[in-house]
Amino acid sequence: MGLDIELPSEQRRNQFVTKGVGFHYFFTRKVMLSASSQAYVYFPGGFGTLDEMSEMIMLIQTGKTQDHVPVILVGSKFWKPLIAWMKDQMQETERFIEKRDLELMQVVDTAEQAMKIIQRTHERKFG
Repeated sequence: MGLDIELPSEQRRNQFVTKGVGFHYFFTRKVMLSASSQAYVYFPGGFGTLDEMSEMIMLIQTGKTQDHVPVILVGSKFWKPLIAWMKDQMQETERFIEKRDLELMQVVDTAEQAMKIIQRTHERKFG
């Protein structure tokens, strides 16, 4: 299932999506993502990817959505420097977040590793 955002260029539906819904507004898409996703899987991307990932982590961190929904970051080469910065600056230096907040994210390198995490979850009902 894919929830796409309609952009003037550069965005296309992933070839592996069998059911998809397109959204015009980012906030509408994020509401739908947060409402019933079984897992949040992020691949390397730009500001939109970081925005969505940060919002989902914040919703879990603050108890605004279920805390057992995994946040999976695919591609350690891309994600580990960001997580290292979060640990150094946000957790240790500024103390804006706690260690358990960083543990909300799981970094993997393969689709198989991501699927193993997802298979341990339960399907969520809408809302």
